[in-house]
Amino acid sequence: MFRITETADAQAAAQTLADAVAADLRRVLAESPQAVLAVSGGKSPVAFFEILSRTDLDWARVALTLVDERLVPTDHTDSNTALVRHHLRQNRAAAAQWLPLVADNADEGSLKNHEQALAFALSQFKQPDVLVLGMGGDGHTASLFPQAPQLAQALAADNPQPLAVTSPQTAPHERITLTLAAIERTPHCYLALGGGDKLRVLQQAEQGVDPELPVSFVLHSAKADCHVITHP
Repeated sequence: MFRITETADAQAAAQTLADAVAADLRRVLAESPQAVLAVSGGKSPVAFFEILSRTDLDWARVALTLVDERLVPTDHTDSNTALVRHHLRQNRAAAAQWLPLVADNADEGSLKNHEQALAFALSQFKQPDVLVLGMGGDGHTASLFPQAPQLAQALAADNPQPLAVTSPQTAPHERITLTLAAIERTPHCYLALGGGDKLRVLQQAEQGVDPELPVSFVLHSAKADCHVITHP
């Protein structure tokens, strides 16, 4: 299920999230040789990335990956890989290992082969210990978009795959994303969002599971323990 922490503003939310993620990573590292952190892209997490990148952690024992990625070359302006490299894999966090969803040498042509692209991502995959989700104004989280043809399979409880290709109908680029089953297997799950429009969508998703609001499947999962961090 989920619990909500309300913060004063975007900067306070970023600091709260960074502190919580760092504490979880330290707990994992106290018991395991490596911790895996999966993060989301977009503009919203940049402040969180920059705070976390300066945090004192044993970063050499942390592996970073993405919750989802657009099927574009990693130097594309819409690449989440490029965003994470610029804002998170710097400062102290530069020592972290990188687990890519898209190969650096993949071009637009090769990424049209979805089976090949997914096989590469699966070859790099490690189950996250901590993940940070975002949410769009349409209620999507990760790249689990309403109306995507692959949504039902990506949300299926018996889906054995941790990753799936999805084709958003309301956003550019096809994607690789964590499935709901992989999200549910992650011990420490965060959902970070802010702004009046997104808070209204969150309120709708709090009412119950709704395929038009895929984030509701995470909030109401009996297996996922999701900590929602919000700001006005």
